[in-house]
Amino acid sequence: MSKGVITITDAEFETEVLKAEQPVLVYFWASWCGPCQLMSPVINLAATKYSDRLKIVKMEIDPNPLTVKQYQVEGVPALRLVKGDKLLESIEGVVNKVKLLSILDQHLN
Repeated sequence: MSKGVITITDAEFETEVLKAEQPVLVYFWASWCGPCQLMSPVINLAATKYSDRLKIVKMEIDPNPLTVKQYQVEGVPALRLVKGDKLLESIEGVVNKVKLLSILDQHLN
């Protein structure tokens, strides 16, 4: 099983997210987004901490409009926690490490 964050596109979303056996945290970001730079270390930390029970993917919003629209991403950074076709959690904007880990703990424990 891969550790770390996997970069995906609209075309890979169904396979990588909807058909994943574990819950998936989808991290929506953009290269021009300053706050996204702040989120990256937190996302990487979560990927390491929960590698046994959570898959984390990142998706750049500009080249992937279908998923962005489907998950109603209004701004970046944005996070969507998905299990199968269910949306478990939706977060817009920067969240700090403590808050993100606490949200993930609620769903993964």
